[in-house]
Amino acid sequence: MSKDFQDQIAELVSSYVTCYKKHSETINLDKGSLPRRDTIIEIINMLREILFPEYFGRQRLVTSTIEYHIGDLLVNIHEKLHQQIALALKHQAFRKQEPLLDHQNRAEGISCTFLSKIPEIRDALACDVQAAFDGDPAAESKDDIIFSYPGLFAIMVYRLAHELYLMSVPLIPRIMTEYAHSRTGIDINPGATIGKNFFIDHGTGVVIGETTVIGNNVTLYQGVTLGALSTREGQLLRGTRRHPTIEDDVTVYSGASILGGETVIGKGVVIGSNVFITKSVSSGTRVIIKNQELMYKGQETQDTEQEGFGDWVI
Repeated sequence: MSKDFQDQIAELVSSYVTCYKKHSETINLDKGSLPRRDTIIEIINMLREILFPEYFGRQRLVTSTIEYHIGDLLVNIHEKLHQQIALALKHQAFRKQEPLLDHQNRAEGISCTFLSKIPEIRDALACDVQAAFDGDPAAESKDDIIFSYPGLFAIMVYRLAHELYLMSVPLIPRIMTEYAHSRTGIDINPGATIGKNFFIDHGTGVVIGETTVIGNNVTLYQGVTLGALSTREGQLLRGTRRHPTIEDDVTVYSGASILGGETVIGKGVVIGSNVFITKSVSSGTRVIIKNQELMYKGQETQDTEQEGFGDWVI
């Protein structure tokens, strides 16, 4: 370290602290520890191992040892999850200037209740795996889907986070789903309500907003947005219904946008690619964009193409 830089350190530290004080809402000094993102990701991975044993984590499990293995995992998950929920509850109390209740006991109860929901979540995910297998001719087996499909990973994390969301756990559900978002490109808010047999094919660019309601047997393709008509009012919209309802047996193809809290897509509807919808669609309807006219230029002779690339297709 150069002497010039050593001489600057005190001045730099002072300027940084001044900046922290200026924007105190974006720093957590004196407000209690925050949950740790890396620990929450570790919890997700352990929960994935419980949901799909043998696929992830320890392998070569046998019936005689699986109970011990799962019990050991549960102890570790409970300890870590309990700690992170307690931190989240304590931080929320500091931030809202609310009285500090017994956050440790609350966290203990939430963690135990959450872990009791795991069989139910696994049942739902088994249906999601089946929906993916039935809906994708490229899937050679369910193993393909469990090991490698980003849509299933995003749905799994959502279903876990949604249970914590329903129990009013702050911060952690969104950290979980945004981790899945960063890995898959699929953005599912933990507040959304999603039924069984849900399939996201390919998945990149899918957005599902907080107040979205999705029924059973729904399939979405890449680039689908289930969003709000407008968010210009910002925090004033908190708590209002902003996102659409998608009823049972609906298929939404790539690039479609369905917006608005009063928009209801009825049972059995098929929404074509790149459709933009802001009003309700009756059950059994197919919604498509009329084929646009394509112009192919530069195909009159081969000679011009050999001289260069010719005209682009538009």
